[in-house]
Amino acid sequence: MITKTSNKRIKRQRRRISFRHKVKGTIKRPRLSVYRSSKHIYAQIIDDVKGVTLTSSSDMKIDKKTIKADSKLKAQEKVAFATGELLAKEAAGKKITKVVFDRGGFKYHGRIKALAEGAKKGGLIF
Repeated sequence: MITKTSNKRIKRQRRRISFRHKVKGTIKRPRLSVYRSSKHIYAQIIDDVKGVTLTSSSDMKIDKKTIKADSKLKAQEKVAFATGELLAKEAAGKKITKVVFDRGGFKYHGRIKALAEGAKKGGLIF
């Protein structure tokens, strides 16, 4: 029996695979891959040609007490925004400015959108 949650997971996997056939990360423009679980959000910048992760970040690296108050974003979105900024800062240290955004089959809203906006504010160009 297919339940609603398993059906959602299957749809996300189909979107992810379909998108990955179209997008590849190169050394000039690596792929920014995002994964969202129910509690955390993870992002990494990957060179698909060599198959190596250049840099990564997650919300577990952030001190959640130091996040600035912003009335537009919810609590988890604030953390995702800060994660995107941290990732952009680490990427700038490795001289990475342009990336291809891979949302991992997730819809572009909420925490995924907040992470992308944080990365853009930090200096990454999509």
